[in-house]
Amino acid sequence: MQLTVWTYEGPPHVGAMRVATAMEGVHYVLHAPQGDTYADLLFTMIERRDRRPPVTYTTFEARDLGTDTAALFQATLRDAFERFQPRAMLVGASCTAELIQDDPAGLARAAGLPVPVIPLELPSYQRKENWGAAETFYQVVRTLAAGGSSRNDGGAVSTTVSSDVASGDPPLPAGISPSRGEIEGVGAALHSAPQQGADQKDAGGVSAGSISPLEGEMPGRAEGGEAGVIHSPGANEVADSTSAADARHAPRNAARPRCNILGPTALGFRHRDDVAEIRRLLGGIGIDVAVVAPLDASPDDIARLGEADFNVVLYPEIAGVAAKWLKRTFGQDFTTVVPIGVGATQDFIAEVRQLAKLPEAAGEARLGSGKAKSNLPWFSRSVDSNYLTGKRVFVFGDATHALAAARVATEEFGFTLCGLGTYSREFARDIRAAAERYGVEPLISDDYLDVEAAIAAAQPELVLGTQMERHVAKRLGIACAVISAPVHVQDYPARYSPQMGFEGANVLWDSWVHPLVMGLEEHLLGMFRDDFEFNDAARPSHLGGGARIAAEPEDEQEPSFPAATAASIAPGWLNEAELELKKIPFFVRGKARRNTEQFALERGLSQITVETLYDAKAHYSR
Repeated sequence: MQLTVWTYEGPPHVGAMRVATAMEGVHYVLHAPQGDTYADLLFTMIERRDRRPPVTYTTFEARDLGTDTAALFQATLRDAFERFQPRAMLVGASCTAELIQDDPAGLARAAGLPVPVIPLELPSYQRKENWGAAETFYQVVRTLAAGGSSRNDGGAVSTTVSSDVASGDPPLPAGISPSRGEIEGVGAALHSAPQQGADQKDAGGVSAGSISPLEGEMPGRAEGGEAGVIHSPGANEVADSTSAADARHAPRNAARPRCNILGPTALGFRHRDDVAEIRRLLGGIGIDVAVVAPLDASPDDIARLGEADFNVVLYPEIAGVAAKWLKRTFGQDFTTVVPIGVGATQDFIAEVRQLAKLPEAAGEARLGSGKAKSNLPWFSRSVDSNYLTGKRVFVFGDATHALAAARVATEEFGFTLCGLGTYSREFARDIRAAAERYGVEPLISDDYLDVEAAIAAAQPELVLGTQMERHVAKRLGIACAVISAPVHVQDYPARYSPQMGFEGANVLWDSWVHPLVMGLEEHLLGMFRDDFEFNDAARPSHLGGGARIAAEPEDEQEPSFPAATAASIAPGWLNEAELELKKIPFFVRGKARRNTEQFALERGLSQITVETLYDAKAHYSR
């Protein structure tokens, strides 16, 4: 844990809140002091939810530490159950309460509530928010979907124990991949087949070498298909297995295949719109959606996850480990392509057709409607867009959106990638592989100051990042578009604005290109700077009359500096050079200024003239 002004991820219990808030009929009891109850604001203010998250805090104070805080937790747990009557409960501790070691899991078992109580052990000082969300969703799925569900006389959901629990094997921790050798003895059992070559394609036409957020951390085809361990009907090693359990693992004999959509949570970046877009896309190719989880899913829905034919993983950071467990337990394959951008959406459709065993011709016939097409390919090839080709772009965010943005920016927009990074350390290997492919230096960091320094060094013309990169780009005078959480309230629009699918590709075009279009307009204004309406002293027409900026006093004296520091001061600009610099478009003006000053410093020039400006331009263009 690192104390900082800004942070990309909160502690892991915030991730647990995102899962609990997204679900229906679930309540989260968090052992936490009064100061850790701030998380309510994230959902009610940032996401504008119409109700508070289903979280009850013990809110112990300093004076309670001298008494029995364990009894306080049990009393809070019983009160929350009696008040909210949930069908399942989550229990855990915040980063502060973790230090007093009250064992919420043991206390919850001793309470003897008539509903499933899922304990969460979230190491607050080693892990962060996305890991906490992934671990929480995994524990929910593993508990409620382990052996199917049935209802007792009291109406509560009862579950049996899964094979890995019955056998005594510990669960696979979230974010840990056996294929990377992090758990000895597990990787060889689950991943016995080598990866396909980078130039090979599978039967569905999806490139096996394409960079996917699921590669490495979620090996996908290396774990699925013939290479993985698939439990055939009746082969699950569950204690006291019945014929009903065998039937549950048998293939469905239905006209239309069914899938689950996994990963969307509360406080996710456009998650609700992404689900609507992908649901419509799947329906268009003849696939029904059985369950969406955790968003809007109930405990009964989680118990039905095993009934689907396969799973669609939209956000690997959240659903990756749960999808692996469903694969081992129910033999369900899962998708490895995240459908962000036109090319990725087409790859996603091909992969889904293969998993659903749909004929390709029939699927293409259903996709012939105009609603299934995107304007992005034509817009990016139009004459007006020629000036976008080669624009330098810096990408930073969570692994899913950063990898997808890098592919879309280079393959579909014609941009040049000058930086790629993520704060999701669990997916560092995927980012490094992508950075090597694009020929850039990977940035794996959760320190916004490191990211700011990397952006300043790369000198991009567009930044695709989080809310924090928006602030950084504003300070550096660079165009920016937000592509990933963490985000602010303006990134939860009232309009329909997905990031995935064909309509999501249209949204990407609008949100990424418009900052650069405004830059072109500013360049045109600069060309007419001497006009009475567009000069620097004139106020923009849509803001009414008046001065645009306050006039500087004419008798202002240049600041004086000690002789010892004079050598470290940038050389001064002559008036003619400043006027010439203003003719350069504002979105690259900062880069031109820095290059010219560096050029002058290296040659010991104390003043920058027009000739110096053009000499520097010629030097760096070579």
